[in-house]
Amino acid sequence: MPRRTPPVPAIFARRRAGVLLHVSSLPSMHGIGDLGPAAHAFADWCAAAGQSIWQMLPVGPVGPGDSPYASTSSFAGEPLFISLEVLAGEGLLPRADLRAGRGEPRVGADGPVDWAAARRFKEPRLLRAYQAARRGRGGLPAAFRAFTRRHSAWLPGWCRFAAMRPGASPDPDFHAWLQWQFDRQWTALREHCARQGVLLLGDVPIFVPLDSADVQDNPRLFRLDRNGRPDVVTGVPPDCFSATGQLWGHPHYRWSEHRRTGFAWWIARIRENLARFDAVRIDHFVGFVHAYEIPGRATTAMRGTWRPTPGRELLLALERACGRLPLVAEDLGAVTPEVVALRERFGLPGMKLVHNAFYGPGSGDLPCLHPVDCVAYPGTHDNDTTLGWWKTLPPDARARYASYVGAASVREARAGLPGSMVTATLQSPSRTAIVAMQDLLGLDGSARMNTPGLGSRQWRWRMAPDALLGLDAATMRNSAIATARA
Repeated sequence: MPRRTPPVPAIFARRRAGVLLHVSSLPSMHGIGDLGPAAHAFADWCAAAGQSIWQMLPVGPVGPGDSPYASTSSFAGEPLFISLEVLAGEGLLPRADLRAGRGEPRVGADGPVDWAAARRFKEPRLLRAYQAARRGRGGLPAAFRAFTRRHSAWLPGWCRFAAMRPGASPDPDFHAWLQWQFDRQWTALREHCARQGVLLLGDVPIFVPLDSADVQDNPRLFRLDRNGRPDVVTGVPPDCFSATGQLWGHPHYRWSEHRRTGFAWWIARIRENLARFDAVRIDHFVGFVHAYEIPGRATTAMRGTWRPTPGRELLLALERACGRLPLVAEDLGAVTPEVVALRERFGLPGMKLVHNAFYGPGSGDLPCLHPVDCVAYPGTHDNDTTLGWWKTLPPDARARYASYVGAASVREARAGLPGSMVTATLQSPSRTAIVAMQDLLGLDGSARMNTPGLGSRQWRWRMAPDALLGLDAATMRNSAIATARA
């Protein structure tokens, strides 16, 4: 009998418009975006503006450089995303605790994220809320114990890891309670989004850092020497972002051990993410075909070797465990025919970046040439905003863009940015079109989220508290309707 193809996941079954905005970029009260009122208000705005997908970056505990792509757990949530306002509303914090005291960081809803200041402000309050919960009648509730039992495969290991961090509370129940609060607030947000018709698209980094609960709990799954150091580390060779390549430094997988266990760790990882999101993007999908291996002690990514990986076996195991996979393949970079074939074999939409369409004639990234089964973006979190992109665009590329959008001159094309870029993306044949919030707001390169290869002062952009007042939700909804996306 011919192989029966399962139905397309609902999130990809029709034309949709969406917004890329990380949780940390919300204008919440305490120096960093969180899962509280600002997140619920943003979901309301998405619904009013005809945006039925809200895409986020990875939501795990951030690692070195505050990067969500170097999360210290594949399963836990970032505790800084817990809303103190929600905890105060539940009686676990006095309202006075929502304001800074003498000598404390002055955190608010405005300005870029200062991760260290937000941590210094929020962590003591989270501990006080936990202590208040323990002192309550009956102590920690049965729902908390049920949560710990339900997540017993990863939660104890995460709690051990978190308790060992410098300055952290040594009480493992506190770290488990934080994960319970994250889960409760996340569930409330997701249910609110569902009521508004807004679906959530998450992100899963393909690799994990050496300093993580994953490696601490499962060292056999990674290529480590007898001293626990990586034999080879991850990255990509020199490219347009960096002349020396990108040295991510995460340990490579010991694929033989993953095969032996039936890819159980990967199955658990994807299931956990699909419990939070309606679909997830797999970062660096090319790593499911081949991965760039760099010697463990290298200081740059200039010298490395591409080695094959068992992505087909892994995806088959995931498909058997989870059914039709609601995954987006980030198939950018060193894409080969094998990468395309693997993505198509499992019916995964790839990605197209409109920013890339104008560097040469006849590019497959031109919106008019996009396949139906892809996700179209102007650019990703790793790209500059559209205004920043234009600033560095060569003259011939500017002329091609002007011609494509029907501008009478390059000057007219510049005057129409980034609106014409958003329109071109929405007009793509692709079923899914997602635009970064910075482009919807018309911001320049100072609002860029990340520049690959730079390890400091990244992941800091935050939307201004009054930013949405400058966007007409009805006009945006009409644009989504005009392009059959609402």
